[in-house]
Amino acid sequence: MADRLIPVFDGHNDTLLQLTEAERKGAPISFMDGDESLHIDWHKAGAGAFAGGFFAMFVPPVKEGEQALELHEMLTPVEQTYALDYTMHLASSAFRLEKESGGSVRICRSATDIRKAMSDGVIAMLLHIEGAEAIDPDFHALEVLYGAGLRSIGPVWSRANIFATGVPFDFPGSPDQGPGLTEKGRELVRRCNQMGIMLDLSHLNEKGFWDIQKLTSAPLVATHSNVHALSHTPRNLTDKQLDAIAESKGVVGLNYAVGFLREDGDQKNADTPIERMLTHIDYLLAKLGEDGVALGSDFDGCTVPEAIGSSAGNPKLIDAMRSHGYGEALIEKIAHGNWISLLERSGI
Repeated sequence: MADRLIPVFDGHNDTLLQLTEAERKGAPISFMDGDESLHIDWHKAGAGAFAGGFFAMFVPPVKEGEQALELHEMLTPVEQTYALDYTMHLASSAFRLEKESGGSVRICRSATDIRKAMSDGVIAMLLHIEGAEAIDPDFHALEVLYGAGLRSIGPVWSRANIFATGVPFDFPGSPDQGPGLTEKGRELVRRCNQMGIMLDLSHLNEKGFWDIQKLTSAPLVATHSNVHALSHTPRNLTDKQLDAIAESKGVVGLNYAVGFLREDGDQKNADTPIERMLTHIDYLLAKLGEDGVALGSDFDGCTVPEAIGSSAGNPKLIDAMRSHGYGEALIEKIAHGNWISLLERSGI
């Protein structure tokens, strides 16, 4: 049937951060019971056929004894021991959610695991680090986190660390700001390739992007980025970067953040039409082909178009793709198939 719900496996969300912060503030919220503050919870996931995704572990800096969650405050660098401690809390939130769900949420460690979870009708959670501040210079934490289920790392968020430099959020702006990978960053790439950990290029500056392109043996991936030619934020990808991703048989996940969709870069204007998302998808398809485009919503970490609202709104995007002329097979690839195939090509 044309109106059937198509499962969505999403390239990026910050739901673990929201759950962890609520707990740290003494006012825990329940993923399973649902909460208005969350873009993704059990009920919204069911309504929107959210099948799972990359669940990010992002570390906010500390300000006056509390975690700083305003964008300009989060640009402050964080120290490794604090980052590791906070990442442990984020990971514990994931494991606790898996347990409390009674089998309805499952931490997955491979594409095979994800396929099985989707077949079983449970939410597939792939653990991802957004900004590698928790990883020590000797990479001991990397080994431990891999053992716990980590399968994807973005070397940076939009700030510098011992591995690389992230892009700022100035608008308009170029992603070509700041130096490339450090020597430790190069070692991180080599180790991730050896271990079977995906490298996420979202938030990385352009020099770092090209350093990884030269070093990596895996497809190039940006889990939650859009088209710089359509929205001139440094967080988006240039045509040259998109060409390199296509050549590597990589994938880009469409970011729902309005500031990365809009021509004016307004990060708070939810009055952004779904058609603007389709404009970016069209461009990505032209550059990357049908196997290179996926979804990377950034749910629970940004302002999304009002027409989408939350993960419950994903069917509206799917229906818009249908109305736009996309066939069912292409929509299935964008909604979940391309992420799973990418993980398989990456040896995960």
